[in-house]
Amino acid sequence: MSRAKLKQMDARIKKIKKAALELKEFSGGIQAVDRNAGRILASVKMLEINISDILDLKTLSA
Repeated sequence: MSRAKLKQMDARIKKIKKAALELKEFSGGIQAVDRNAGRILASVKMLEINISDILDLKTLSA
């Protein structure tokens, strides 16, 4: 996969994370929203491990 595609995916992952954090903040304590936003953030963490961290490794080795 090209570095440009990895950068695009990394940018989208960061947007998803930001949106989930904002949703959790705006939930007003609604437990269902908090729990589901937490699940989204857990999935985002896996994406970060899979994509963002690989991108960081490619940057270090370049």
